[in-house]
Amino acid sequence: MLASFSLGRADRGVLKSAAIRAVIGGCTRIEIEGWTGEFVPHLLAHGMHAAALAALERHRHAGDLLVLLSASPDLYVPAIGHALGFAQTICTGIEWKGDRLDGHLTTPNRRDTEKVRCVEELRRQHPGLALTAYANAASDLDHLALADRGILVNGSAVARSAAARLDIDCVTWR
Repeated sequence: MLASFSLGRADRGVLKSAAIRAVIGGCTRIEIEGWTGEFVPHLLAHGMHAAALAALERHRHAGDLLVLLSASPDLYVPAIGHALGFAQTICTGIEWKGDRLDGHLTTPNRRDTEKVRCVEELRRQHPGLALTAYANAASDLDHLALADRGILVNGSAVARSAAARLDIDCVTWR
């Protein structure tokens, strides 16, 4: 699958699904929930920038609707969103067969144009609501540009340059 992806014959969603099936396909919900239960607290304690947590708190204090939009799988993203107090989480869905992880995608991979579609859908669901969006990659610039305020966080030099051309703010959280 990696060779197919490298040759342009498979997209990132197909690659993501293949990797999940190869590494943890067949695991039970209890196993995945156990790993998520260890991963999320560790991430929150050691992997979050203070500036990110402060920004979330400012948005929460302002009464903003917090929505976490990620291309990562729903195996752990909803738990991160819940722990951080997000009202809604949108991420890539992964299929289960009964109590066993199948690993095929149940949604489009929430990346690139799919993130744009998700942001457009959020706008339809919440007309008139000001949208501030944060992201960290050049592939996120299209959906950041749709926001009333787009903020590129810790972007590469290439991403920061492209963001500047689109009037997207850039910040470094270290």
